[in-house]
Amino acid sequence: MTSVLTSPTDIPTPDGTVDAHVFHPAGDGPHPAVLLYMDAFGVRGHLKGMAERLAAAGHVVLLPNVMYRSGRAPLVELPDFINPAERPEIIERIRPAMRGLTPDAAMRDAGVYLDWLAASPLTNGGPVGITGYCVGAGLALRTAGTYPERVAAAAGFHGAHLATDAPDSPHLLADRITAELYFGHADNDSTNPADQIDRLDKALTAAGVRHRAEVYAGAHHGFTQADTAMHSPEATERHWAALLDLLARNL
Repeated sequence: MTSVLTSPTDIPTPDGTVDAHVFHPAGDGPHPAVLLYMDAFGVRGHLKGMAERLAAAGHVVLLPNVMYRSGRAPLVELPDFINPAERPEIIERIRPAMRGLTPDAAMRDAGVYLDWLAASPLTNGGPVGITGYCVGAGLALRTAGTYPERVAAAAGFHGAHLATDAPDSPHLLADRITAELYFGHADNDSTNPADQIDRLDKALTAAGVRHRAEVYAGAHHGFTQADTAMHSPEATERHWAALLDLLARNL
């Protein structure tokens, strides 16, 4: 396994300062860049472990606290393991920060993240890969459509609200996307029902976007997050295989 180095970094934005972490292989570079968008529970040990695994595969990974406007991570105190009884109350405490991350604000931030990665001597300066989880899947899709020339590949797993009736739904950016996309949908996910999965697929197909979308049978929303009761080891390893394959083809 490749040795990985990691360090915290603060990144200034027009709206404040993002607390983030960067992960990269030890030794010679540069390496292709990957932007990792967090789930609703935020930057914590488990997500840092996922970023380390991506870095060990040969990438420079930026993991920002996308809800920095509401404070540095962690925004709320989290247990070591999030069980179903605790989950609703934690989500309610996080919800104000989630509402504060509007599409316009999120895409201003995305430009800052992409600029940071492009300027880093650790990266090769080329188009990046993105992976996002839960709310991060929508951010990945939206970033691919907002900065098409800067994103080579984007993936979303157990994404939430990807193709709604809202006038700013992320799927409406499909005709701007040039990256290759992959989606791993959860089979049991009220935030991303079958009609939205179908709407997203039809929008991407109509726009000629290279993409693959798979529904992971038996998986629940949050299936990649090992510090929650929703975790599925089998679905998580399937996610890793699909994600690393996507990045290898495009970066």
